[in-house]
Amino acid sequence: MHDESLHQPHDKLFKAGFSDPTNAAAFLRGEISPAISTRIDWNQLQLCPGSFVDSHYRHSESDLLFAAPLLETECFIYLLFEHQTTVEPTLALRLLRYMVRIWENHLKLHPSATTLPVILPVVLAQNAEIWKLSPHFQALFDLPQKLAEEIRPYLPDFNFRLIQLASLPFEAICGTPAGIMILRAMKAERVAALLADPVWDEALLVQIPRETLELLLRYILNADIDKAKFDLRVSSIQASETKTTAMTLAQQIRQEGRQEGRQEGRQEAILENLQLRLGSIPLGLRDVIAAIQDDKILHRLHRASIQAVSFEEFSTSL
Repeated sequence: MHDESLHQPHDKLFKAGFSDPTNAAAFLRGEISPAISTRIDWNQLQLCPGSFVDSHYRHSESDLLFAAPLLETECFIYLLFEHQTTVEPTLALRLLRYMVRIWENHLKLHPSATTLPVILPVVLAQNAEIWKLSPHFQALFDLPQKLAEEIRPYLPDFNFRLIQLASLPFEAICGTPAGIMILRAMKAERVAALLADPVWDEALLVQIPRETLELLLRYILNADIDKAKFDLRVSSIQASETKTTAMTLAQQIRQEGRQEGRQEGRQEAILENLQLRLGSIPLGLRDVIAAIQDDKILHRLHRASIQAVSFEEFSTSL
């Protein structure tokens, strides 16, 4: 398992919103077969720790694992969030690998177990165009036609629920107000519609917590949008409290962005000075400088990068 910090804006928004079992339950209960969903105790849905995705897919996907009572037993609901732009035909194989990891982890935690819990796999795709992808694992096999039925019993098989934002109209997205707004924003980002009406639905905006509103504004401002049109959207909010909060948060986010830009500029200037004057910079020193955010320290290091005659002398200023 992995538990690395997330840097992708899509992952941050997804994890922040759907790590909340209330948001997750309101969305997932309608995406699983009614015969099963009606027998899950959604009020007791719990988030399980950890991630099960491959490290080299961290840039394009993330996951959440939930546990909930299912009749007299317990089941897992595994939500895999895919934000890659192109379909991967063997997605089901990767999903199976993650499910095996979940079962292996379960056995580590319950060494005396003789059975495995049910896993209900759900894939949420943040795609711009509808993928032609079968949700049946056995669709991956190249079976000889004359022996297909005889061979199938020897092969693993499962189905997964594939939810494609590209195929969902904005108004068809269900869940809590926070969950709906997060998924609308994710859908809109793929089709350059972050300033369109569905993302600024005031009937929903007034119901979401301040934390979610801040996440949404950060997500929108992080994208390639018309900043003047963004300001018009914020100023056109009718509910005075929501409007004031949105304007305050937007100003705060922009100030943080300018501050980060200044810090990055100083960091680059320090590294450039050291490179020109002293040669190749040790990797560890680069990492240390990149991690510094205090303006006073960066100002001191900038002066030192001009005056120091060696990396050792420069390091004394850290």
